[in-house]
Amino acid sequence: MRWADLDLLGHVNNVVYVDYLQEARVDMMRSHGPALSGRTGDGLVEGVVVVRHEVTYRAPLVFRFRPISIECWVTEIRAASFTMAYEIFDETPEGRVVHLRASTVLTPYVFATERPRRLSAEEKETLAVFLEEPLPASPKIEPVTPWAPGHYPLHVRFSDVDVYGHVNNVKYFEYFQEARIPLMERLGRDLPGAGDFHVVVAQTDVDYKVPILFRLEPYDVHSRITHVGSKSFTIESEIRDGETLLSRARVVLVCFDSATQRSIEPPTAYREAMLAVVSA
Repeated sequence: MRWADLDLLGHVNNVVYVDYLQEARVDMMRSHGPALSGRTGDGLVEGVVVVRHEVTYRAPLVFRFRPISIECWVTEIRAASFTMAYEIFDETPEGRVVHLRASTVLTPYVFATERPRRLSAEEKETLAVFLEEPLPASPKIEPVTPWAPGHYPLHVRFSDVDVYGHVNNVKYFEYFQEARIPLMERLGRDLPGAGDFHVVVAQTDVDYKVPILFRLEPYDVHSRITHVGSKSFTIESEIRDGETLLSRARVVLVCFDSATQRSIEPPTAYREAMLAVVSA
């Protein structure tokens, strides 16, 4: 855990957890998993790409000098993909405190041809050693209708790109976060009580459709508030390159009182503004 991982509430930022998951997954595959990254007999560079993330945030995590624990396991093995699950937790005298549960769908990928491939029998056999029960699955993310107030021009930084020339899967969480912050600022700018509470992320689901590449021109992010509850609301987003869908996300946010560290109902005017956006 690093000091720079914290947000303005003093919690580990929701984006950073996905980086923790990636570190745990890579460590597991390097230490115990099948050789899913290397070169084929034809000299083609191969690796694994993320197809989907489902992340449930259970309890805030604050900075400390001792490490946090992560368990990861395999929950499904298919012809050309496999799914991993994770739990970020502390073991305390009172029992296990779970900070996050998540699952990731991955597929072997040949980067020279930009195409996925099937798992080999050896890879399936090795993955099967880690096979355990799955976590509950999230529903499908629906398409987002473009909406002018929800548009955000996304500029990719050179440091966002991984060794395969694609934007790393963790960065997508940061992109969707950057897109929803100005949307929420515009929504609450002139509303009474809008500055009296914060929001925390309860759930993030991301589908990866087409790799995002580094370039000077921005991509388009379109976001909408699609559901408003008594203490929470949902924002769904898409990253597009013209008519090409690159990624889609659904984020559930909870209104939060930093003094009591509990969820709260937002001011009436703010909730009414969100409801008006949903029906727009």
